[in-house]
Amino acid sequence: MPLDPQVQALLDQMAGLPRLEELSVADARKQVERRIAVNLPTLPVASVLNRSIPGTGGGLPLRIYTPNGNGPFPLIVFFHGSGFVLCSLDTHDGVCRNLCSAAGCVVVSVDYRLAPEHKFPAGPEDCYTATKWAAEHAREFNADPRRLVIAGDSAGGNMVAVTALMIRDKGGPALRGQLMFYPVTDYFNSGHLSYAENAEGYGLTAAGMRWFWGHYLNSESEAENPFASPLRAKDLGGLPPALIITAEYDVLRDEGERYGARLVETGCPRWSHGTMG
Repeated sequence: MPLDPQVQALLDQMAGLPRLEELSVADARKQVERRIAVNLPTLPVASVLNRSIPGTGGGLPLRIYTPNGNGPFPLIVFFHGSGFVLCSLDTHDGVCRNLCSAAGCVVVSVDYRLAPEHKFPAGPEDCYTATKWAAEHAREFNADPRRLVIAGDSAGGNMVAVTALMIRDKGGPALRGQLMFYPVTDYFNSGHLSYAENAEGYGLTAAGMRWFWGHYLNSESEAENPFASPLRAKDLGGLPPALIITAEYDVLRDEGERYGARLVETGCPRWSHGTMG
């Protein structure tokens, strides 16, 4: 289908910006923060609370959004995207507010440690820790731990898939589902056709993904680890239902589609996926 006009307008606004792979990590973070400073219109929520919980690397910051209405509410633990290297609680504040209000769920947004200061597996460890904490303390912020879903976009989608695997292997907490927006599920050199079709011109480039992976992993051999590339896991059985949303003009399209197909092949409860132009 044709590229959505709203997406095209966003790409036009980004035209002329320095290429990600040509920037230092510090400059790339500044560029992304400036670009996302003007966020989408947001829906109202009842409250927003910043807090910190114990984590492997010290204090792990969270931001808890509560919707209007009477709880206990379903619970979403959210992991932001941007290549394991960029973004923060602030860049995804609007996304979390809208998810909280529109879905009527408490949203716990996780400020997991970023590469290259904290390489793999620091991020997934933080996401698992935060999910376990949220399930154990849900009643304290008017959420129902029996209705727990994990969600994330791009690299955050990778954290969702990996956290679900960790939870399965560690025996809990129980998940009702996993929500992934255009997730990273595989290493960049796997030959997915979408990497060639959408290598340039649609925001995230193939070179940009190589830049991200280069900062995230300690060595290329870690790409075989299913907690880095969940598509390479030998067994995807025993996982909760998943909603996977991919984008047609995206280098990550095929690995997201393939991950969903493998979930079905290995007996995951029926999932749905959609593609956005």
